[in-house]
Amino acid sequence: MTSGLLDSKVAVVTGGTSGIGLAIARRFVAEGALVFITGRRQAQIDAAAAELGPQAVGVRCDVGNLAELDALYEVIRQRSGRIDVLVANAGGAVPAVLGDITEEQFDSMFATNVKGAVFGVQKAMPLLSQGASVILIGSSTSARPSRGMEVYGATKAALRNFARSWTLNTRENGFRVNVLSPGAVRTPGLLGIVPEDQQDDFAKMMESMLPSGRLGDPDDVASAALLLASDTATHVNGAEWLIDGGYTSV
Repeated sequence: MTSGLLDSKVAVVTGGTSGIGLAIARRFVAEGALVFITGRRQAQIDAAAAELGPQAVGVRCDVGNLAELDALYEVIRQRSGRIDVLVANAGGAVPAVLGDITEEQFDSMFATNVKGAVFGVQKAMPLLSQGASVILIGSSTSARPSRGMEVYGATKAALRNFARSWTLNTRENGFRVNVLSPGAVRTPGLLGIVPEDQQDDFAKMMESMLPSGRLGDPDDVASAALLLASDTATHVNGAEWLIDGGYTSV
C-alpha cells in the first residue's frame, strides 16, 4: 500500500462541501488524512461526506457564528483530539460597486470571510498540533481588484495581513500560516455571478484576460494546499501563493 503525504494527519476544511473546499478535502482524503468538512446546508454536507467516504466527517457550521465554531471544535476534540491542518476556506462574495454597497452585504462578507477565519483559527489553537499548518484561502482580488468586488477584495486583503501578523508569532503559537490566493476558478460560485445562459460567454471573457488562457480548476488550488499541508513544506511560512494563471503578475 502506497503511503500518502498526509497519512495519519487530521485536517479541517471549512466550506468543504463544494468548489475549492471540496477539491481540497478530496485531495486530503486521497493522501491519507482524516478530514472534517463544514458547511451551512445539511444536505450538501451529507452529499459531500458521502462522496469523500469514511475518512471524512461532515459538521454543520456557520463560521461567522462563534457558538457554532465552538460546537465544531468540540466534535473534533472528541473524535480526534487534535488538528494538524486547518484550511480556512469558507467565504462568500456579493458583487457591489461603491454607491450601491448595502450594510447587509458588507456585514455578511466580513462576517464569513474575516470573522470566520480569525475566530476559526483562534478557537482551533488549543487543538492545533505542534508545527500544524494553517492555510487561509485568499483571493487575487486583494492584489488586483475587480470592479464591483471591492468589499470582497478588502476581506481577502485583511486575511493576508492577519497571516503576516500571525507569522511573527510562529514560535509562540507553534503553527505556521500561509495564504493561497486563487484567481478566477471554474466553480459554481464564480459562474453563478451571471445567469446560466450567459455562463459560457462569461467564462470565455474571463479566460481572455488570463495569461494562461484558461480558468483555474479547483484541483489547481487543491494541489497547492496539499503541498502546504504536508511535511515537505515545513519551512514555508508567511507566504502567499497566487494560483491565478499569472493574472496579478502582468
